[in-house]
Amino acid sequence: MKLSKVENQKLSDSIDHMQEALDVFIDLYNQSEDDVFHVKLEDDVIELIHKAKHVLGAEIVNQKVNTLIKEVLSFLPLYEISEQTAKNHDEENKAT
Repeated sequence: MKLSKVENQKLSDSIDHMQEALDVFIDLYNQSEDDVFHVKLEDDVIELIHKAKHVLGAEIVNQKVNTLIKEVLSFLPLYEISEQTAKNHDEENKAT
Protein backbone atom coordinates (compact mmCIF):
# COMPACT_ATOMS: atom_id res chain seq x y z
CA MET A 1 0.00 0.00 0.00
CA LYS A 2 1.44 3.34 -0.97
CA LEU A 3 1.05 6.25 1.44
CA SER A 4 1.96 9.87 1.31
CA LYS A 5 4.10 11.28 4.11
CA VAL A 6 1.02 12.83 5.73
CA GLU A 7 -0.96 9.58 5.53
CA ASN A 8 2.04 7.66 6.83
CA GLN A 9 2.32 10.02 9.82
CA LYS A 10 -1.41 9.78 10.56
CA LEU A 11 -1.22 6.00 10.47
CA SER A 12 1.83 6.03 12.72
CA ASP A 13 0.07 8.35 15.19
CA SER A 14 -3.01 6.12 15.17
CA ILE A 15 -0.90 3.06 15.92
CA ASP A 16 0.76 4.92 18.80
CA HIS A 17 -2.65 5.84 20.24
CA MET A 18 -3.84 2.26 19.92
CA GLN A 19 -0.73 1.04 21.73
CA GLU A 20 -1.28 3.56 24.53
CA ALA A 21 -4.90 2.43 24.89
CA LEU A 22 -3.81 -1.20 24.92
CA ASP A 23 -1.34 -0.40 27.69
CA VAL A 24 -4.18 1.13 29.73
CA PHE A 25 -6.32 -1.97 29.23
CA ILE A 26 -3.43 -4.22 30.26
CA ASP A 27 -2.86 -2.13 33.41
CA LEU A 28 -6.56 -2.32 34.30
CA TYR A 29 -6.55 -6.07 33.76
CA ASN A 30 -3.44 -6.54 35.89
CA GLN A 31 -4.96 -4.48 38.71
CA SER A 32 -8.28 -6.28 38.62
CA GLU A 33 -9.37 -8.65 41.35
CA ASP A 34 -11.92 -11.40 41.50
CA ASP A 35 -15.24 -10.25 42.89
CA VAL A 36 -15.50 -12.55 45.89
CA PHE A 37 -18.69 -12.67 47.91
CA HIS A 38 -17.99 -12.60 51.62
CA VAL A 39 -21.24 -14.29 52.58
CA LYS A 40 -23.55 -16.39 50.42
CA LEU A 41 -26.99 -14.89 50.90
CA GLU A 42 -30.08 -16.95 50.29
CA ASP A 43 -32.42 -15.85 47.52
CA ASP A 44 -35.20 -14.80 49.90
CA VAL A 45 -32.74 -12.66 51.89
CA ILE A 46 -31.59 -10.95 48.71
CA GLU A 47 -35.20 -10.29 47.77
CA LEU A 48 -35.88 -8.75 51.19
CA ILE A 49 -32.80 -6.55 50.89
CA HIS A 50 -33.97 -5.30 47.48
CA LYS A 51 -37.43 -4.52 48.87
CA ALA A 52 -35.93 -2.71 51.88
CA LYS A 53 -33.65 -0.66 49.63
CA HIS A 54 -36.64 0.32 47.51
CA VAL A 55 -38.64 1.41 50.56
CA LEU A 56 -35.94 2.87 52.82
CA GLY A 57 -33.11 3.66 50.44
CA ALA A 58 -29.81 1.89 49.87
CA GLU A 59 -27.77 3.96 52.34
CA ILE A 60 -30.02 3.20 55.32
CA VAL A 61 -30.29 -0.50 54.46
CA ASN A 62 -26.52 -0.81 53.98
CA GLN A 63 -25.92 0.85 57.34
CA LYS A 64 -28.47 -1.35 59.14
CA VAL A 65 -27.22 -4.60 57.56
CA ASN A 66 -23.61 -3.75 58.37
CA THR A 67 -24.56 -2.96 61.97
CA LEU A 68 -26.40 -6.27 62.28
CA ILE A 69 -23.49 -8.24 60.84
CA LYS A 70 -21.06 -6.56 63.24
CA GLU A 71 -23.33 -7.42 66.16
CA VAL A 72 -23.70 -11.06 65.13
CA LEU A 73 -19.95 -11.43 64.58
CA SER A 74 -19.25 -9.82 67.96
CA PHE A 75 -20.89 -12.84 69.62
CA LEU A 76 -18.44 -15.23 67.97
CA PRO A 77 -15.18 -16.09 69.74
CA LEU A 78 -13.09 -14.58 66.96
CA TYR A 79 -10.39 -13.26 69.29
CA GLU A 80 -9.96 -16.67 70.92
CA ILE A 81 -9.83 -18.38 67.54
CA SER A 82 -7.21 -15.94 66.22
CA GLU A 83 -5.10 -16.44 69.38
CA GLN A 84 -5.25 -20.22 68.97
CA THR A 85 -4.39 -19.94 65.28
CA ALA A 86 -1.37 -17.76 66.16
CA LYS A 87 -0.23 -20.29 68.81
CA ASN A 88 -0.54 -23.15 66.32
CA HIS A 89 1.41 -21.17 63.75
CA ASP A 90 4.18 -20.42 66.29
CA GLU A 91 4.38 -24.09 67.27
CA GLU A 92 4.64 -25.14 63.61
CA ASN A 93 7.46 -22.67 63.04
CA LYS A 94 9.36 -23.95 66.11
CA ALA A 95 9.03 -27.53 64.87
CA THR A 96 10.70 -26.73 61.56
